[in-house]
Amino acid sequence: MELPGSRGGSGEAVTVVHVIRHGEVENPGGVLYGRLPGYHLSELGRRMADRVAEHLADRDVRYVVASPLERAQETAAPIAKAHGLDVASDDGLIEADNVFQGRTVGVGDGALRKPANWRHLFNPFRPSWGESYVHQVQRMRTALDTARDAARGHEAVCVSHQLPIWTLRSFVERRRLWHDPRRRQCTLGSLTTFTFNGDKIVSVGYTEPARDLVPAHLRAGARASRGGGGRGA
Repeated sequence: MELPGSRGGSGEAVTVVHVIRHGEVENPGGVLYGRLPGYHLSELGRRMADRVAEHLADRDVRYVVASPLERAQETAAPIAKAHGLDVASDDGLIEADNVFQGRTVGVGDGALRKPANWRHLFNPFRPSWGESYVHQVQRMRTALDTARDAARGHEAVCVSHQLPIWTLRSFVERRRLWHDPRRRQCTLGSLTTFTFNGDKIVSVGYTEPARDLVPAHLRAGARASRGGGGRGA
């Protein structure tokens, strides 16, 4: 979508930054893995990564960067390879911090059953159970601008996680940051694309090149994710 009042001046360099959510993760224990190391793409997740790489193969990509977590680095790898690039790492793209990391959180079968954990749930607007939305916006916007500068006049790819991507998009599109996780439009392997005219974001787009590989119940808007806000972010 084009943003209101977003027209840049003529002669400015147009730069496109695609912010990609990683593919499916191998998580047989069904935990909220958050920032924990050791969680890699599943076989399906690798297929998703390859699909995204195919989707971007003919694009003018000059810079590829990812969250330091394995699932993001592995999603970025085939994209970088297709363009003869290395994958850079940026901590600003990492998953949102969450106090329930390492535990199951399903209602009735996990950490939410324990009264000792309820103190983390008092403020959904911050949210009180993890990293603030404002801090996510700050670090994601810095990472976005860094990628823009690295590929100015061309295209860049950033691989991140569902909640930080959705929070960044909500901020850019001038929506409130607190939200129902089931309403996020950011499915596995999706691209949220920011187009800059100079240093100014003039439009935001969204595509799902791996949509047919994503189980129906995990598609955009179908349910909460599970990684930063659940197990698959």
